[in-house]
Amino acid sequence: MALAGDRLLQLSLAPLLVAQALWVVARAERLPEPPGPRSGHIGHGKPLRLLILGDSSSAGVGAETQESALSGALARALAPHVSLDWHLEGETGATTKTSLAKLAALPDRPFDLALLIHGVNDTTRLTAPATFRSRQIALMEALTARHGVTRFILSGIPPMQHFPLLPQPLRGVLGRHAARLDAELARLASERAGVEHLPLALPFEPHLVARDGFHPSQAAYTLWAAMLSDPILA
Repeated sequence: MALAGDRLLQLSLAPLLVAQALWVVARAERLPEPPGPRSGHIGHGKPLRLLILGDSSSAGVGAETQESALSGALARALAPHVSLDWHLEGETGATTKTSLAKLAALPDRPFDLALLIHGVNDTTRLTAPATFRSRQIALMEALTARHGVTRFILSGIPPMQHFPLLPQPLRGVLGRHAARLDAELARLASERAGVEHLPLALPFEPHLVARDGFHPSQAAYTLWAAMLSDPILA
C-alpha cells in the first residue's frame, strides 16, 4: 500500500518533480573523479584480492585525490592486517545496469571479495525494486563466474532525503525510493551465502558532505572506509 501511495504521489507531483530535477541538473556543481592510482598492492599478511565496483562515490568524487578517497582510505585501513591487492572500477553515473555492461573491461584476474557500491543513480532513475534486485543478482553471479568472487559486500544506499542539493518534495520522493532499493540489498544479503549488506550509517553533518551538496567529503570517505574495514576483515 505504501508503494502504491508513493506512486500516486509521484504522478500527482510529476510536473514539479521534473522541474526540480532539471533545476538540480542545471545548478549542480560537476566535481571530477580525482586523480591517482586505481589499483595497487599494500600491506603484509594473509592475501586479499579486493574489487571495488560502483558509481561516483566509489570513484572518489568529492575528494582531491584517490589517496584521500574511499579506495585509498580503505587500502590504508586494511594494510596493517592483510596483504591487499586491490582494483577500483568506479565511474560517475554508474548504475547496476551499466556496471554489468562493463564487466568485460575488468582485468582478467581473480578476486576474493567484491565491494559493490550502487543505488544512488538507480534511485534517481526510479529503477523498480524488482529490476534493481535482478540486476544485482546478475552482477554478483557474473563476478563469481568470471572472477571467482566468493564474498560480496553491498554498501548501503545513502538516505537521499538528507542530500543538501535536493529540494523538497524531490528530496523526499528520492529518499523513500532509496530506502526501498536499500531494503532489496538487505534482503539479498539475508538470502544469499557470502553476501553482506552494510548500511551507510554516516552522520549527515556539513563537514561530511562535499561542496556540491551531493557527494561525500574526504572526511566522510575516511569514516566510510573505517566502517567497511571490519566486515571485510571478518
